[in-house]
Amino acid sequence: DVMLKIYKALVRPKLEYCVQLWSPVAHHGNWGTILELEGVQRRFTRLINGIGTLPYSERLDRLNITNLAERRIRGDLIETFKVLNDKVDYGKTWFKVGRSRRNLLTCRKSCSKLPREVTKVNDGFISERVRPYWNDLPKTVREASRVDMYG
Repeated sequence: DVMLKIYKALVRPKLEYCVQLWSPVAHHGNWGTILELEGVQRRFTRLINGIGTLPYSERLDRLNITNLAERRIRGDLIETFKVLNDKVDYGKTWFKVGRSRRNLLTCRKSCSKLPREVTKVNDGFISERVRPYWNDLPKTVREASRVDMYG
């Protein structure tokens, strides 16, 4: 459909530009931003002929797209893969990796003496956002040689 192509080519890139840097974390104060971003996709999918009256989740299924929160998580995982596998020249200090070189560790213990306001800001960094998702990935995915091996 033409509208889906327009959305993927012109609208979604604007919603996702540098998202690994500014990605809103789901906690008090950010829900408005998260809902506003998702609302753009929600409204745009209503404009597509034949599915505009379906519930949002069904529209996403029919169009074979995910919600923006899932895309942000996927983007964080891809960026983490690139940093940990030396595919990029930045980010080496972002992540604390366990001895097995497979799991990401939190810096909470090393940050425990910092005020809560500082550690709350730290929760929004990619290293903290991506950790639970990265550690839940199967070993074969974390040890892949290319980022596109697992779609």
